[in-house]
Formats: sequence, structure tokens, C-alpha cells
Amino acid sequence: MIKTDKKNLEKIENKFEDLLTSINENTSEIQSNYTMICEQDHKIHNLMEGVISVLKEFKETGKINENLLLKWSRRNTSSIKLSKREEEIFLILYTLDGKKGEVTYLDIAKRINFPEDIVASYISNMLQKGIPIIKKYTNNEAHLSLDPKFKSLQAKENILDIKSKKIFKEIFKHTN
Repeated sequence: MIKTDKKNLEKIENKFEDLLTSINENTSEIQSNYTMICEQDHKIHNLMEGVISVLKEFKETGKINENLLLKWSRRNTSSIKLSKREEEIFLILYTLDGKKGEVTYLDIAKRINFPEDIVASYISNMLQKGIPIIKKYTNNEAHLSLDPKFKSLQAKENILDIKSKKIFKEIFKHTN
């Protein structure tokens, strides 16, 4: 009887530990999301300033100054600096997103031989820096993709200033 009670108590204790771990992970993600929302709010405010200045110029001249528009569109992303690993993970996400659509942490982890939780941490850091990664959950698994407009802008102008040839060599070195 005592052995059975002890086993049941251990099972309950293990379940509570699992729940606590899950709560801590969710709390960390909520904090990251809150930080990202605050940063996005600041960027929206800056963007509104840009729209107002473009509208004022249009009202005065009847023309839209494309250089002014371009300046304001770059303003919010030009200050983003990624670490070498973040650039590597960004490029993997960028590439796989185009090939297979939504990407999981595991997809990225396999390419660079990192644990999924480390990849998740890098993704959270990138979100905090303002990289517009779309995260959806299916069966408790995160599926990632890049915002299509940002992806297009990155392809045209390399706004993150990523030296892709050098990083691709590093990625392929890990996968061979």
C-alpha cells in the first residue's frame, strides 16, 4: 500500500514538474511577444510619422517623393543587426520557407546540428529584434514563415546586410 502511494505521488510530482516546465516556456514566449509588440508599436509610430510627412509633401506639391518613401520604409529595418548564428538561421528559414512553406524548429535544427530549443531561442531573439517571423501552432508544434513583404524586400535590397555566400558555406559545412 505504501509503495503504491509512493509511486502515485512520484507520478503526480513528475506531472507537476512537466506542467511547471511548460508554464515557464509559455511565460518566456509571452514575455518575448510582449517585447516584440512594444517594439512594433514604436515602429508603427515612426511609420506614421513618415506617412504624415509624405502626405504633407503630396498636399504641397501634388507629387509623391519616392526617395522619401524609400527612406521611411528602410528606417525601421536598417538598424537590425543579427549575430552570425541568427543570420545562418534566418537564411535557412528564408530558403526553406520558399521551398516547403512553413518551417519547424526541427527543420532548422537538422540543417545546423543544433537542438530545437536553441533554435527556438534564436528565433525568439530575432523576433525581439523585429524580424517579422510569423509563428503558427499546429498540434503544439511551432510552424514558422517570414512575412512575405519583408521577404520580398530582403530579396531585393538585402536590408539585413547578410553576406549570404559566406554563411551558405558555413551551413553546408554543417550538413555534410
